[in-house]
This record gives sequence, structure tokens and C-alpha cells, in this order.
Amino acid sequence: MKLMLRYMRRHLGRISLGMTVKILAAFLELLIPYVLEYVIDRLAPAGRIGPVLGWGAVMAGLAWAVRWGNIFANQSAVAVSRDCTRRLRQDLFRRTLTLSGSQADRFGLPSLISRMTSDSYNVQNFITSSQTVGVRAPIMLVGGVCVALTMDAALASILCVLAPVMTAMVIFVSRRGVPLYDRVQREVDEMTRVMRENVTGVRVVKALCKEPYEARRFQAVNDRLTRSDLTASTVMAIPAPTVQLFMNLGLILVVLVGARRVDGGAAEPGVILAFLIYFNLILHSAMSFNRIFIMLSKASASADRIAEVLDTPEDQPVLPPARAGGKADAAFLEFDRVSFTHAGGAAARSGDRRGKCLDDLSFRVSRGETLGIIGGTGAGKSTVISLLLRFYDADEGAVYVDGRDVRTYEKKALREKFGAAFQNDMIFAETIRENVTMGRPLGEEDLRRAAADAMALDFIEEKPGGFDYRSDIKGANLSGGQKQRLCVARALAARPEILILDDAASALDYRTDARLRQALRAGYAGVTTVIVAQRVSSILHADQILVLEEGRIIGRGVHGELLERCPVYREIYQSQMGELG
Repeated sequence: MKLMLRYMRRHLGRISLGMTVKILAAFLELLIPYVLEYVIDRLAPAGRIGPVLGWGAVMAGLAWAVRWGNIFANQSAVAVSRDCTRRLRQDLFRRTLTLSGSQADRFGLPSLISRMTSDSYNVQNFITSSQTVGVRAPIMLVGGVCVALTMDAALASILCVLAPVMTAMVIFVSRRGVPLYDRVQREVDEMTRVMRENVTGVRVVKALCKEPYEARRFQAVNDRLTRSDLTASTVMAIPAPTVQLFMNLGLILVVLVGARRVDGGAAEPGVILAFLIYFNLILHSAMSFNRIFIMLSKASASADRIAEVLDTPEDQPVLPPARAGGKADAAFLEFDRVSFTHAGGAAARSGDRRGKCLDDLSFRVSRGETLGIIGGTGAGKSTVISLLLRFYDADEGAVYVDGRDVRTYEKKALREKFGAAFQNDMIFAETIRENVTMGRPLGEEDLRRAAADAMALDFIEEKPGGFDYRSDIKGANLSGGQKQRLCVARALAARPEILILDDAASALDYRTDARLRQALRAGYAGVTTVIVAQRVSSILHADQILVLEEGRIIGRGVHGELLERCPVYREIYQSQMGELG
């Protein structure tokens, strides 16, 4: 609730105006049955047509004012909820982008997506309803009882007994709905995860004829979601029929008691008719209370999930240089006894060397040199890149860039030094120009140079519109090699100090890969380059090559030295050269 109030506070003026109009419309609506009772019991028996028509016009005017007042208030409420939710989604999106790698891993991508979509939708619904139904319902409920008391205390006592009982029951049941709907949203997260995996990997699913298996797997999570939603909906559905039962019993009592009172001369027929109208208004108000509390239960659970992301504290603060320490003799890039595990440092703290992504890793790279990193799957190659870019922080040791601990840089200043291309990098549903520039103020010359150096200019110019050719989602209308060359062009476009190529040529043929490496040596000789590769051919000419295995360096040197001294490197080289032969 605090989260919703935080965003609604910015619109207090519009909310106050809309709620004032809504309140006035509700009071005017309460007057209509009262006027009707006066016409029936006072004017009609006297046979005075003029006053009857006059008060009829008053009722019509009241109905007109109620209608337009509700329209204005509802439009205002929708506008407030729209603006609140738009700002909420924007803040949630920004915070999602600034989460550290460990924080993003903890929440999970499917959960972040569902918080942005279904959770924010639940919050928006409640913000709208709280300003409309949430204002009108209590006024009609309490006001109806109060007006009824002035008309006939005996009949009104029926309302006075029923109203508190129904309200208490609705509140009691609705409070149980918050944890139930929280569970529903977590099941939505799981369903989103399975759906995303299958959409992303649909080619693998089809190639292995696993459609029935994946359909069963989705059905399992869908069934769990259905059961959770059914449980929550069943609990929250209890008040509605119960309230309706109580109100119908009350209606029967009003008719019975009212008929006896009219027959005995203690009440007028118009009073009974007015009471029936008030009972109908109160019935609808009680049902609206139930709907509001259902929405509140959903919105509270959703708001808590959104606030969990928004209020997640920064876990990668920028440290002052004095605290982090510097290295006067440091190389341009340096890892100093770095250990890291995705378990958040648990293995490092316990002294367990198993399960570490990196274990006591140290190396130095001078400015302008090329570092090649090779090793098997899970050796820790990409983790080195993640620590350099400070997607994660090391559990032990320190990472230095240009003699400074990466923790002393503002993230923007640090990452502007890098140009990075990854193996499975993202191609957005934008033009080729936008995919390369990524919003950076790059000129046409920079754009064409980067594309040419990345061996991408030829195929770009063959596309309709050239750089204005629009890519499909995830580059579906581009080949794997074309996508990788665009990603390399993106990394080169701003002439970075440090170039990261994380298996960025795996989809290129050997000839194109060789031409790319030749272009990088010719045009980017002063750029410090880190190449993570599966192919020995991609790092043959590196100034230094690291061979990683289970997060540790098992070989270090240039190509010729490693062929002599590192059996693992020699085995990789011979197997690949054999394939080539």
C-alpha cells in the first residue's frame, strides 16, 4: 500500500478534485429515492400535477448531475492511475537495468517480466477502483443507512444489523487473500519462465521432436497456476454470495415489516418504495466492497513484489580510491588473486575451493596488448569479462583497469572504456543503424568504418535500405554470422580503449574470421583487446594466452610456448587443426 501511496501523492490535486466530485455525485444519488418518497406520499395523493412535474424535473436534474459527475470522476481516476502506473513501470524498468548481476540472478528474468506486466496491471486496476468504487461504495452504504434512519427507524434497524456483519466478513476474508495472490504471482513467474524458454529454444524443441514433452511441462506449471488461482478465487468468492444472501434476507424482512406497517398505518407506501431502492443501492455497495477488497488483495501482493525490486539496495557502491587501494605499478588490465562464485561468495567464505567460477586468478595485460583466453565450457572465460565490466564483484582479490580498482569507477565511466561483443549478443527490433549506434552520437563515417572493420559493410549495403534496414526481433531475418558481425561493429563504433570479443566470431567461417582479425590488428593496434575464443585460430597471434580449467590458469604464454608446455592447449590445437585438415 505504501508503494501505491508514494506514486499517488504526486497527483493529490487531481485525486482530490475527482474524489470531491464523486462524493457530491454520491450524495445527490442518495437524494433521488428521498425525493421520490416525497412525491408519492405527499404530492401525488393531493392530485397536484404541477408540483409533481416540478419535483420530477428535480429528480431528472439530479440524475443528470450524478451521471456527468461520475463520468468526470471516473475519467480523472483513469488518468491518475495511467500516469501513476506509467511512472511506476518506468522506475521499475530503470531499476531493473541497474540491478547487479547477482541481484538480477536472484530475481530471475521471468519474475522481473511478470512484475513489470501483470503486477503493475493489478496496481493500476486498484488505483482506478479506489478512486471510483472505493469512494462511492462507503458513502452509499453508510449514507443509505443514515437516510433510511430518518425515514423509518424500525426498517432502518434491519440495515444497521446487517451492514456491520457483512463488512466485517468481507474484510476478514480479504485479508487472507494477500498471501494467496502472492503465491499466484509466483506461479505466473514460473509459467513465464517455461514459456520464455520454449519460445527462445523453439528450434531445438522442433528439431528433437520434443513438442509433446514441452507441452506436458507447460501443462504442469499451468495446472499449478490454475490450482493456486482457483484457491485464491474460491476464498475471495466467499463474501459475494454471502453478502447477497444477507441482503436478500434483509430485503424480505423490509417487505414483510414494511407491509405490516403500511397496513397498520405506521408507514407510507412511498417509504417502502424508497427503502427498496436504498436496499438495492446498499446491496450493490456491499458487492462493490467485495470487489474492492479482491483488487486490494491482488494489488497488495503485486505492490510488495514491485517494491522488492525498487527498494533493493545498491550492492555495488563506488568506493573511494583510498579505501579500495591502487597499484602504482599496475598493468592496464590486472586480476590480482581474484576468486568468484555465483553463489554469492559462500564457497569463498567457507574455504571450499569446489564450485568456484574463478579461483585465485592473477594476470596482467599492458596497454595495447591482446589477451587471448581459451578453455572448456565452464572454465570461467566469460566470468573474467563479467568482472572486468563489473557486472559482478569479485568475492576475493581485486580487478584493476588502468591502475584503478574497478570498484572506484562510476559504472558509466568504467563501461565507456569498453566495446564488447558477446557470442549470443542481442539484436534489437530496430534498424541496423540503431543496432550499431545504440543511441550514441556517432557520425556516418564512424558507422561505416566500424561496419567495414567488422566485415559487415558488404552485406549491410546489399540489404534494402542499407543501414536503415530493419531487423526483426532478435535478428530473426539475419544469419548467425551477420548478427555477430553487427555486434562486433557495435563494439568498434565508438573506438573503445578496451575491446572485448567474447566468442564473438563463433558463427563466422574461418576466412571471414581471419579477415576480421587482420582488420583489428591493422586499425586498432593501440586498443587493448581481450578475446575469449573456442578456436585456437582466433588467438594465435595474441601477446598473451591464458588456458583456463575450472576457474584456474593451467597455461600461460604465447602460442608457441603453450604448444610446448601446456598439454591441454596442445590437445585443443591438434584436434582443431586435424578437423581443418
